[in-house]
Amino acid sequence: MPIEIQGLCPLISVYDMPESVAFYTDVLGFEVLTRSPTYATENGVDLYHWALLKCGEAQLMINTAYDEGERPVERDRERDALHGDIGLYLGCPDVDGAYKQLKALGVVCQPPKNASYGMRQLSLRDPDGYGLTLQWTVKVN
Repeated sequence: MPIEIQGLCPLISVYDMPESVAFYTDVLGFEVLTRSPTYATENGVDLYHWALLKCGEAQLMINTAYDEGERPVERDRERDALHGDIGLYLGCPDVDGAYKQLKALGVVCQPPKNASYGMRQLSLRDPDGYGLTLQWTVKVN
């Protein structure tokens, strides 16, 4: 008998928790379901190490890549480049509408395309370089 699995919730490590939370909530519409306790407040912004985010049926956990006091001042672009082969695919019934909304927010992304296997897809990167693809099934001729 197979194990019953009812969902998938990836965990990704991020350089700047407030930046990542703002991207996922303000840009993509996720909400913070729960998070770890605040360890400090900087410029009125709570700092914490872990959060569980949700948007529709999609869930994502984000965790700081560095412990308190260990984060380098500059973002490690080589580390971010290693995220290039990680892709999170999110169901999005209105890919074209999402593209317009993302462009209006200044998010760098190319126009949506239809993949040969029947998905309309819009790809972008989050602040840490993780690949995100918004997609929805389309008919293939």
